[in-house]
Amino acid sequence: MGRSKQSYRGVALTAPVTIPYVRKSDHSTARFMGLALGELLQSTGLAKNQVDGMSISTFTLAPDNAAALTEYFGVTLNWIDSPYLGGSSGVISAKRAARAIQNGDARFVACIAADNAKPQSFKTLVKNFSSFSRDSAYPYGAAGPNGVFSLLTRKYMETYGAEAEDFGRLCISQRQNASLNPNAMLTAELTMEEYLSARPIADPLKLLDCVMPCAGAEAYMVMSTEDAIALKLPYVEICSAEENHNAILEKDIPLRGGWDIFREDLYQAADCSPDDIDLLYTYDDYPVIVFHQFEGLGFCAPGQAANFVRETDLTIKPTGKSRHLPHNTSGGQLSAGQAGFAGGFLGMTEALRQLTHQAEGRQVDQARTALVSGFGMVNYDRGLCAAAIILKGVTS
Repeated sequence: MGRSKQSYRGVALTAPVTIPYVRKSDHSTARFMGLALGELLQSTGLAKNQVDGMSISTFTLAPDNAAALTEYFGVTLNWIDSPYLGGSSGVISAKRAARAIQNGDARFVACIAADNAKPQSFKTLVKNFSSFSRDSAYPYGAAGPNGVFSLLTRKYMETYGAEAEDFGRLCISQRQNASLNPNAMLTAELTMEEYLSARPIADPLKLLDCVMPCAGAEAYMVMSTEDAIALKLPYVEICSAEENHNAILEKDIPLRGGWDIFREDLYQAADCSPDDIDLLYTYDDYPVIVFHQFEGLGFCAPGQAANFVRETDLTIKPTGKSRHLPHNTSGGQLSAGQAGFAGGFLGMTEALRQLTHQAEGRQVDQARTALVSGFGMVNYDRGLCAAAIILKGVTS
């Protein structure tokens, strides 16, 4: 606690890009990334040869890598990064790119996440996700992430008394938000009856507790605030950002993800508290992990996330509950879809749209501050990476 750390002053995040998701695609991951880079250039007005840094996050680019993309895209870079950190990658890419800008290692950094969804690609990913998956779980019929998160969900329910309906309230609120997002894969109204009657996957998880794999890309550009102003781009600033990895050592099936460990530093550096956050974006591959983030980030006490979703309106427009906190306004992965690593960027691009008033049809009025959190790289019984960032819109 209380670490002294350089601020992120002088860095701008801008130009949120989404390459629309599709359920299946035979196109390469490199193609989705190239489309994203093209959209970034069009949005910023930059020429390709002005981009001198790139951060690439993906599961499915192999056997190619980030360096190979420089040849495919015809760019020459001074700085390159390839964070392979699952749902934390969107936040951590911004952190690292911001430091590259501050250190003078690059001037314009394109942060891009993309994955394809070819037949059997998800099965192949689960099988080879780690040496543990390949050698000790998959050959014996383990259910991949569904199996791990079923254990986490059951542990949470038994420990704190949460009910299936509580997770359902979260999923229903995100579906309401997704109905306003033209890029979301699932937009039809979701009722509690439909949620509860969905096909069982890995008890207590049902179909609508699990993200839907798809293909697509998310991206944004990092540069100095001076350059953003010169280019006349709407942008946001980083107030604070934190990360940790394998933070919870003492529990076999943890009820925490690690955000509580850096929470005090996160808010102190941003000079704010949870009450000052206008928009919240949590990584939502499964509802229980959203509950962990609500608690770990201080929006409610440990074990109180069920009460939090009962009492808080998480949709875009307030409906009369005692508290209103717009959450995952794009619909999150549970309704928009999970395009691999792009799922970890989804909160970042949506926060940028909202804070720069570009979220057409779903704009939250008077939103100035957003918190985006990430979670990723599930191995044996836990996600190993936790991250969070607080962003502030800039008023011209």
